[in-house]
Amino acid sequence: MDTGVVQFALTGFVTLLVVVDPVGVAPMFVALTREQSSEARRNTLLRAIAVAALVALFFLLAGRLLLSHLGVSVHAFAISGGILMFATALPMLFGHRPVLQGPGRGDVKLGSNDPAVFPLAIPLLSGPGTIATLLLLANQARGDAVRIAVLVLVTCAVFLFSWALLQAGERLLARLGTGGINILTRVLGLVLAALAVQYVLDGFAGYYQALVAR
Repeated sequence: MDTGVVQFALTGFVTLLVVVDPVGVAPMFVALTREQSSEARRNTLLRAIAVAALVALFFLLAGRLLLSHLGVSVHAFAISGGILMFATALPMLFGHRPVLQGPGRGDVKLGSNDPAVFPLAIPLLSGPGTIATLLLLANQARGDAVRIAVLVLVTCAVFLFSWALLQAGERLLARLGTGGINILTRVLGLVLAALAVQYVLDGFAGYYQALVAR
């Protein structure tokens, strides 16, 4: 394989892994699935990774064309994602179950109450940062079929690694216990709220810079 392609693949893997940040998502995953059984938690993680990977691959292959056709910018994704994340963070700050977490310890079905889809897959794993990074990497590929294929493999590798790392969240849950998880939920609610505000601020800042650059 060409040296340039290898370097491109390594750069893409490291960049995307940092943006997806499975290490940072791990405690959030533990908090959001604290009342699920072990089997339900594993299913939630599997769905979250699958949805996040599909969203990422979609925007990698067709994102720029779709956004251009709809007249929607990545900055709009940042703002909307931040608002939705704040809606999840608010009940966590008061020690309550996130509004989009399923009731009870049983299996959580896909739908509006599924934490696998929101906020785990979107926007924590495949959020505005991930989408923007993939659009940038796709632009650097300049339509080269080999590099696009490499980016697809890199994206799959990043989410496979994220799945393996987040599996360790279950062991973390067992060590913390109920009291530790309640404390962690409040702390992470604050962190998630701050992250949501940062997404909104970044979205407005990016939109402003785009206007100035015109």
